[in-house]
Amino acid sequence: MKESPGDSNVRHFGVFQFNPRTEELHKQGIKIRLEGQPAAILRMLLEQPGEMVTREELISRLWPADTFVDFEHSLNAAIKRLRAALNDSADAPRYVETVARRGYRWVAPVTSTPAVVNRSNDPSPNPPAQPPHPAMSTPRTRWRLVLALAAAGAALAIGASVWVQRTEYFWRNPIADARFQTLTDFDGVEEAAALSRDGHFVAFLSDRDGQMDVWITQVGSGQFHNLTRGSAPELVNPSIRTLGFSPDGAVVTFWVRRQNGSNGGGDISIWAVPTLGGQPKPYLEGVAEFDWSHDGSRLAYHTPGSGDPLFVTDGSRQSEGRPIFTAPAGLHSHFPLWAPDSAFLYFVQGSLPDKLDIWRITPVGGTPERITSHIGRVSHPVLLNRHTLMYLASDPDGSGPWLYSMDVQRRIPHKLNSGLDRYTSLAASADGRRLVVTVASPKRTLWRLRIADSPSEVSTAVRIPLTTSTGFAPRLGPNYLLYASRTGTSDSIWKAANGTDTELWSGEGARVFGGPAISPDGKHVAFSVRQHGQALLYVMQADGTNARIVTDALDLQGAPAWAPDGQSITSAADDHGVPHLFRVPVDGRSPALFVQEYSVDPAWAPDGRFVVYSGADLGTTFSVKAVTAQAAAHPLPTLTLTRGARRLILLSGGRALVFLRGEIEHKNLWLIDLQTGAERQLTSLTSDFDIRDFDISPDGREVVLERLQERSDVVLLDLPRP
Repeated sequence: MKESPGDSNVRHFGVFQFNPRTEELHKQGIKIRLEGQPAAILRMLLEQPGEMVTREELISRLWPADTFVDFEHSLNAAIKRLRAALNDSADAPRYVETVARRGYRWVAPVTSTPAVVNRSNDPSPNPPAQPPHPAMSTPRTRWRLVLALAAAGAALAIGASVWVQRTEYFWRNPIADARFQTLTDFDGVEEAAALSRDGHFVAFLSDRDGQMDVWITQVGSGQFHNLTRGSAPELVNPSIRTLGFSPDGAVVTFWVRRQNGSNGGGDISIWAVPTLGGQPKPYLEGVAEFDWSHDGSRLAYHTPGSGDPLFVTDGSRQSEGRPIFTAPAGLHSHFPLWAPDSAFLYFVQGSLPDKLDIWRITPVGGTPERITSHIGRVSHPVLLNRHTLMYLASDPDGSGPWLYSMDVQRRIPHKLNSGLDRYTSLAASADGRRLVVTVASPKRTLWRLRIADSPSEVSTAVRIPLTTSTGFAPRLGPNYLLYASRTGTSDSIWKAANGTDTELWSGEGARVFGGPAISPDGKHVAFSVRQHGQALLYVMQADGTNARIVTDALDLQGAPAWAPDGQSITSAADDHGVPHLFRVPVDGRSPALFVQEYSVDPAWAPDGRFVVYSGADLGTTFSVKAVTAQAAAHPLPTLTLTRGARRLILLSGGRALVFLRGEIEHKNLWLIDLQTGAERQLTSLTSDFDIRDFDISPDGREVVLERLQERSDVVLLDLPRP
C-alpha cells in the first residue's frame, strides 16, 4: 500500500488509537490484535473518514491482480474481523458503516497526533569507529543525561495527557449521586414530561381522566392539575418533544394535530395554556417543535414539511426566509436544542423510528456535524452544560431506550444504569441541576375480535391466553395462530394450534422485526431478525423444521411478504439510506431490486397482479402506493395514513384493502374498496386500546390484534452541585 501524507500521525477515535505506519491498534493503551487485511482496511477507511470506500477499491488494494480468491467472501470476512476488534456492529455501526452492495464508510470522529518515532534501533550505514575510552562522568555527559530524562518525562506527560483525554479517565456519571423522586403514581400512562427553566414546574401528558391531557404539578406540592380537560384533539407523538414551557414559565406549550379530513391528514401547530390554568390558545402556528435560546432572544423551530425545515429567528416573529437546514428526502430532523452559549443547535436526524442520531449545526446554517453514532431509537437530547450531553438511545438489539451521556468534545457514549425501566422522555432545567424523565413498563398482549356484519353492531375484543408472558406480531395461518415473543435479549416464534402453544424457533440475542409472514399455502414461514449485528431473512416449515437463512446480504427493514407463487419473498432493505423493495428468491439466488422509490411493508394481492406498500413519512403521515408484478405503477384511491402502524392487508382477490387509521397511538381498522373508493370502519376500540399490529382472516371476518399497554410514571432527578 502506498503511504499518504498523514501516515506519520496516530489516529484517535473513541477509546482507540491507530498508527497507520505500523498498522498497530491500541485500546486505552493496550495493543489489540489486528493484522493483515483488517488492519489495511482500517488504514484505508481512516485515510478519508466520512467518505465511501468502494468494495472494488478495497479489493484492488488488498489483493494483487494475479491473486485468485473468492474476493467477496474474503472481504466480508476481513470486515467482520475489523468490526470484532473495534467491538463494532454492522446493524448499529459506531465506526464502520456499510453502504449496501457498494462499500464502506468511516463514520466516527477522528483526530490525529504526531507519532513518536524511535530511531534508536535504525541501522546506520558505515558507523564511524569509536576508540575505546574509560567510562567517566563529565559535566557535559551529566547535562546530556538530565536533558534526556527531562525529554522522556515530557514525552510521558504528553502521552499521559493524551491518554487521559482519549479514554476519559476522569469522566463521571452525571446522575451517579442524583436523588430520585417519583412524582406520579397513577394507574395509566404518563409521558412527554417537561420542566420549566427554573425547575419548579413539571408538565406531562396523562390519561388519568380517561383521555390524554396536559397536566402540571409544582415540585413538592403533591398536587396535580389538568390543564386541557379534553379540549386538545391529538397530543401524543413520541417522535418529538411534545411539551415545553415559555422562557418565563408563564405558559405550557404543547404539540397538537387537528385532523382535516377522512384521509388521515392533519394540521400541526404549537398551542399554549397558562401554567396556572386558563383557555388554550395558538402559540406557533404551522410549527412542529421549537426551542428558545437560553437568554430568550432567539427562537429555533421546524415545520412538519418534508425534511422538517429548521428556522432561526430573533424571536419576535416566525421566519419568512429560507431554513438554515432541511434533512434529506425521507429523513426527519427533530428535537431542536440550543447550546447554553448559543454556539450550536443540536437536533436528532435520521429515519424513523430507529435509525437516528444526534447532530449539531451553527445557527447560521452550514454542514451539520454528527455527534453520536448509535443509528438507533435516539431522542430527547438535553445539555447540562456546554459539554455534557444527555439523551435517550436504544441498544443495537432494539432494547431500551436507556439514558446516555457524553462529553460533546470527546464523544464517547456512556450508558447510565440507574435501575429504572425503559425511558420515554427526558428534560432538564436551564441550569442542568434538575432532570425529569418518564419511565415505562410496556406489556404486549394478543386479542381476538369478530368483525360485525353491520356498522351498528359492536364486537368486543377477547384476550388470547398465551403460554409466553408476552406476544406480538400475530399472524393467522390455516387453523393456527403464529406470533413472536420476547424474553430478555432473545426473541422466539410460537405457534398456537388446537389449544397448544409450541415454540418453533428461537435465537440467542435475536430480535424479530416486522413480524413473520406465512406462505400462501400455509406450509412455510418467513421472518426477519437482527442477530449479532446482522439482518437475516429466515425461511422455515410451518412446524419449525428446516429453518435456513435465505439472505444475509441486505439491511432489511419492516415486514416481509410472500409472493403469491411462493417462490420469493418481498422485503424492504436500506439502499443508500432509503428503503426500497427487493425480491428475495427462496432458492438461494441473489436478491433483486424491485421498487425504485421509497417503499416498505409490502402486501401482495392474492392473485399476484400487484403489491401495495407504504411510502415516505411527510410530517406525521405517509402515503399508500402500488405497483404491478412488473414494477409498473398501479392505480389506487388516494390514501394517506398516520404514523404509528404501516400494516396493510389485501382481501377478496385484491379488491379490498384493510389498514389502520386514527391517531399516532390510537387507531381502528378500516376497509377501502379499491374499485369504488368506498370506506367503512371495521372496529370501534376504546381510547386506551393501542393497536401495534394485526392480521385478518381471508374472509375478512376474524381479526387478531397486538395491543400495547404501558404503565408509566414521572420521575424527578436532583443532581448534586459540583
